[in-house]
Amino acid sequence: MADAHIVSRQIYEQLVALTEGQPPAMRLWTGETWGPVDADTTIVLRHPGALRAALLPPSDLTAGEAYVFDDIDIEGEMFGMLHWAAQLDAMRSSPRAVARLVRLLRHLPNESRRRNATRPTRRGRLHSLRRDSEAVRHHYDTGNDFFALFLDPLMVYSCAYFLHERESLQVAQERKLDVICRKLRLQPGQRLLDVGCGWGALARHAAANYGVEVTGITLSPEQAAEAELRNHIEGLRDRVTIRVQDYRDVTGHFDAIASVGMFEHVGAKMLETYFAKLHDLLTPGGILLNHAITSRSRPRRLERKKPSFVNRYVFPDGELLPVETGIQVAEDAGFEARDIESLRMNYAITLRHWVSNLENNYKKAVEAANETTYRIWRMYMSGSVAAFEMAAISVYQVIYTKRDTAWMFGRRWATALDDAG
Repeated sequence: MADAHIVSRQIYEQLVALTEGQPPAMRLWTGETWGPVDADTTIVLRHPGALRAALLPPSDLTAGEAYVFDDIDIEGEMFGMLHWAAQLDAMRSSPRAVARLVRLLRHLPNESRRRNATRPTRRGRLHSLRRDSEAVRHHYDTGNDFFALFLDPLMVYSCAYFLHERESLQVAQERKLDVICRKLRLQPGQRLLDVGCGWGALARHAAANYGVEVTGITLSPEQAAEAELRNHIEGLRDRVTIRVQDYRDVTGHFDAIASVGMFEHVGAKMLETYFAKLHDLLTPGGILLNHAITSRSRPRRLERKKPSFVNRYVFPDGELLPVETGIQVAEDAGFEARDIESLRMNYAITLRHWVSNLENNYKKAVEAANETTYRIWRMYMSGSVAAFEMAAISVYQVIYTKRDTAWMFGRRWATALDDAG
């Protein structure tokens, strides 16, 4: 076995040579540090086999697990480092560079601390009621106390609506709630269904400010309990009902439906069922707002999806689809797409706030969950910042209506009241 110190140095130098911009510094298990003295980020190798554990086999799952299980640590801010690391995808077009890197990695000790960990697995038929419920609880039942450490006081867990980058997260989240209500043209006495209601922020805002009756559904009992408590505190229990319920089991009719941040859980095979169900639940003249993260990847042929870090540890069974896929299926179900707005950079800014809040509450986060959970969420949200900023993924609000819904000329509903002037 070659000297791990020498080989690790060769690997680092090759990675630097293949990328542009300032690289992160790298500190060895011996304490020696390489790279820029003013680097914003330092990658810490915990043992001689750390780089092999992080890079072989090459995938975001491998790299993410190396951080989560402490083969490596990441000191400083992660965003720039992730942008830098994303350049390494271009290595795939250079077989020689890949082969040389793999040869070097195989000279390192085959050590990995993730071997002692059990990867989360899902059982049952994909997107069955039981499996979807288990997948959602895996994510959201991390604990209300944990989420409260990085979300805004209203506990809004979707991208905010910023007018400039310096706005506070709370102001931008409150605006987002109001923009949604205005896009839905809510009027007193109407019935609103909030699909994937989370901790109930949108439901309470709509009931308190627009005089509507709201039914919110979630698959997370912890979310539902917190939402009910907040409804009680704000005196809205007579106008807001929270249920632990799958969208497929909802009955009744609603004048408006909001689905914010839930679409990612539906799955490609269930899109027809999803849009057909929401179409049936809407009254004549009704409006649906579908707010969803989308993929900008357009594979030319069907490929077997490789397990990813996010899908394995954060959003089990989650799927990001191209925006046009959802629009096509929705229109096939009888909807008409009348407005579409991209909020891609809004989500990048939102996630930067969340990461900062989480890092500033490190000790409390570990107490509320554990070190592994903290690392999973720090990596997931930081990686999402990079993905949004590089336009690898996006997020859209699409307004769908029934075909008999009255036309509105212009977009005067699109801006909240505090945005005038």
